[in-house]
Amino acid sequence: MNALQRSKFCNLCNARRRNLSSIADATLHKSDYEEHNVYGEYKNSIILPYLHRAVQECAKQRNAMTGKSMHTQIIKYGYEVDILTTNMLINMYSKCGIVDFARKVFDEMPQRTLVSWNTLMGSYIQNRDEDEALRLFVRMQREGSQVSGFTVSGVLCACAAKFAVLESKQLHGFAIKVSVESNVFVSTALLDVYAKCGLMKYAFRVFDSMNERNEVTWSSMVAGYVQNELYEEAIMFFHRLQKSGIEHNQFTLSSVISACAAMAALLEGNETHAIVWKTGFGANVYVASSLVDLYARCGSVDEAYIVFSNAEVKNDVIWNSMISGLARNARSLEVMTLFEKMQLAGFYPNEWTYVSVLSACSHMGLVDKGRIYFAKMKKEHNLSPNVYHYSCMVDILGRKGLVEEAKDLIENMPFAATASMWGSVLASCRVYGNVEVAEIAAKHLFELEPNNAGNHVLLSNIYASKRRWGDVASTRKLLKDSEAKKERGKSWIQIKDKVHTFMVGERNHPSIIEVYSRLDELLVGMEKLGYKGETEHDLHDVEVSRKHELLRHHSEKLAFTYGLMCLPSTAPIRIMKNLRICGDCHSFMKFASKVTRREIIVRDVNRFHHFTNGSCSCGEFW
Repeated sequence: MNALQRSKFCNLCNARRRNLSSIADATLHKSDYEEHNVYGEYKNSIILPYLHRAVQECAKQRNAMTGKSMHTQIIKYGYEVDILTTNMLINMYSKCGIVDFARKVFDEMPQRTLVSWNTLMGSYIQNRDEDEALRLFVRMQREGSQVSGFTVSGVLCACAAKFAVLESKQLHGFAIKVSVESNVFVSTALLDVYAKCGLMKYAFRVFDSMNERNEVTWSSMVAGYVQNELYEEAIMFFHRLQKSGIEHNQFTLSSVISACAAMAALLEGNETHAIVWKTGFGANVYVASSLVDLYARCGSVDEAYIVFSNAEVKNDVIWNSMISGLARNARSLEVMTLFEKMQLAGFYPNEWTYVSVLSACSHMGLVDKGRIYFAKMKKEHNLSPNVYHYSCMVDILGRKGLVEEAKDLIENMPFAATASMWGSVLASCRVYGNVEVAEIAAKHLFELEPNNAGNHVLLSNIYASKRRWGDVASTRKLLKDSEAKKERGKSWIQIKDKVHTFMVGERNHPSIIEVYSRLDELLVGMEKLGYKGETEHDLHDVEVSRKHELLRHHSEKLAFTYGLMCLPSTAPIRIMKNLRICGDCHSFMKFASKVTRREIIVRDVNRFHHFTNGSCSCGEFW
């Protein structure tokens, strides 16, 4: 304000002190009107901008207390009817998480703009109240308010959070009706909601019809494929992204690394890791966590630990990824050490941390240690054990031969038992020869997995070990009369950029004749060192000689032999299998690692087996 304005304002204040009611009095003199106009100009030019800046700063700092104070000043100066000001208040309360206050301001507005509706809807979505966001959108339509692409994309985000397929399809139709379907944000939100609802074909149609795509669009598609366990499609789509010239972001890279981890595709994972360093996302903690998980799932624990150690910033995700990776690869002592380091670094373990630690105790047969950790969950970290923790405890007890206690734990836990729990008990009964508990476990398994022939054969083998031939015959008859079938085992190995799959008795592989010849040579040398085929692990109802032949040609043996033929002499041989590795193949791999002096890594359905110099990391329990 200049000197003249200050003088007039002071005169106005003196006049107000003399007669406070003169402003509202119809008999005001002309000079008083002039002074009042100067005060109004002062308010609009000085006070209102100040209040706007203050409210925006409160929203930025999430300072609700000062924000409420500014709201009081707004009411004091009569700006509660100003649309721009009230929109700022709605935004400020939304950013502070006080949605009820934002709604009260919204409801008291004499007139609303598109910004008012969008801001409040966004507030509900950010605060995970998707139902209210959808109701507000319906009210918006009934009141005839205009919509924008931002409105539709926001409501689609609410549908994605609720997995609301029907509403999403309706909104898709609405977007076409109001001609906003070509908006890149609307299209991206549409394909994202379809992906989250498991409708990847719909998501791809939206993507394919888009005239304009940004990095978020591509990232959403890759993430969608991964979320729906379409890992090969995710990797192929990522290759398409590379050709498009769109820049990578940390979300895309994290998703494609997760796809490589799920498929144990180490070659593609290494290539993506190179892209990570080239683009500078190596320092991103979520990308680093995905890399740790990738290497751990591929059995490359040392590489996983290098990534973990080099991470500049560590959060609970990367700590858990590393602990889980060590547990998966039977590095039990390192799991417990890292568990303590995690807490010393100021991070609290969660449910999944304890699953890894209990799994490590299971690998080493540490019953007392397992019990301590199981009790520690609730006592020190207020975590209630879930079905996975109980499953680990069943494994721990079973490994040490405490099958009765394992059975009692299952029967008294506050959850319904899973097939894996009773399967663990049955496997332990076979090791320790407990027929009574084996029969109980088998009975439950026959109900939970009526089509799994392996349970019948395992029970039959337990009977056979006790020479109860009558029970063996009845179990075999029950299997024959049932519709249970054993899933056909297959193993695969990656050589360069191609995955080679083998089945038992494989005949279709182009190099199968050479594979069989090399395997026969290998078996001759191994048998001289004491290897002998364990026919009790073959589940086929055939003659013993035929069982020996089938055992010789198990899928993992064929995959190993092909890897031995094709991979460099210093490279580890990595084999993946869709079932649990049988006892004979486990024995074969131990002998093979000693004879060939190669590191062999087998990832079966349960865990990793690292074979070196005639021994396995699993400690003969899997």
